[in-house]
Order: sequence, then structure tokens, then C-alpha cells
Amino acid sequence: MKAIIYCRVSTKKETQETSLERQEDELLKLSDSLGLNVFKIIKDQASGYELDRPGILQLLDIIKEEKIDAVLIQDETRVGRGNAKIALIHCLLKENVKIYTISQNGELQLSESDSMVLNIVSMVEEYQRKLHNLKIKRGMKRAVENGYKPQRNLKNRGNIEGRDRKNIPVQEIIRLRKNDLTFSEIAATLRGFGYDVSKATVHRRFQEYQSQPEES
Repeated sequence: MKAIIYCRVSTKKETQETSLERQEDELLKLSDSLGLNVFKIIKDQASGYELDRPGILQLLDIIKEEKIDAVLIQDETRVGRGNAKIALIHCLLKENVKIYTISQNGELQLSESDSMVLNIVSMVEEYQRKLHNLKIKRGMKRAVENGYKPQRNLKNRGNIEGRDRKNIPVQEIIRLRKNDLTFSEIAATLRGFGYDVSKATVHRRFQEYQSQPEES
């Protein structure tokens, strides 16, 4: 199993350097006892209430890019405190990363209250995904009912050459907007039909259309 060691102290005082070194030494011993292969050792000197920490952001990036199986920490407060702790533990568990701690001499065992909060967060995320999918289906249905014909506009899908300006059906954006779809719904609808387009791009193209001078 491939693991990352994460150490954190709350300040950049020189006296905290000893704590970082101690955490590293103890976590290396823990990794040996668990038979883990340490891929990276990351150290942070920042408040646990902050999410904007160089080390924790690097940790999350590596987990996305590499096949990381575990993260080793001194205790759960090293990951973070308060809401930051819950958010970061959720991110790690969502990536199927195991968390091992020195304080529990093994895999992290969450408190009943923390487990309940994480279950609620997971449930909310699942419903958000369902709502997003329903929104796309609704937008696609309304677009087709209002005369949108996707088969006429998919010829440029998957352009591997790439373009500075995305090729999207502006006239359909205008038509869907006139049928009271929001920019978010229009973007979701077009994505459902194969266009890689964001709400911001849809909004920008519509504004460009509105700013064009009327033909006399």
C-alpha cells in the first residue's frame, strides 16, 4: 500500500520545528509497523481551521494524481479542526483513502457525532447529483419540445484539434433563453447533447448576441 505522511503544527515558530520532526519520526515508525510504502512526507505550518494550506492542497493533488491508499497523521486534529476537519476527512474517505493515526495506533475511528455529520454530507452530495441529473433531463426535454434538433448541431462534437473559441449553437442559446430557461439550465441542456460548455460561456455568448448592433 502506498501512503503519504502528513504532519502539521499551528504556527511557524522555531519551537514548532521539533514537533514536526517528532511527528515525522513517529509516523515513519507507524508506517513500518503497518507495512506501508511512504510515497511522500508533507509538512504544514498553519492553523487547522484553514483550508488554504500548501501542504494539505499538495496532499489532495497527489491523491488525485497517484494511487494513494493511506494517509498517516498523528491524530485527527492534524488534518484540521472544526468544519475544516470534517471537510478534509470527507475528501479523503471519498477517494477511498484510509486514515491511520498514532493516537489510535491504527485506522482512524471517528466519533459518533463526526460520523453522523459525514453521513449527512454524503447524503446531501448524493441528492445534489440526482438534482443535477434531473435538471439536465428537464432542460433537454424542454429544448426538444421547443424545437431544438440536436442532430443538426453535433457534427463538430469532439474536435480534437481544439479551438480558441468553442463552437456552440448560439441560435439555440437565444431560443432557449426566450423560452425562459436559465443560463445554468441551457448549459446543462447543451452538455446533455454533447457540447462541453459552461454556464459562464453560455451567458457570455448571449451577452455578445445582445450587444450586436441591430440590422437596419
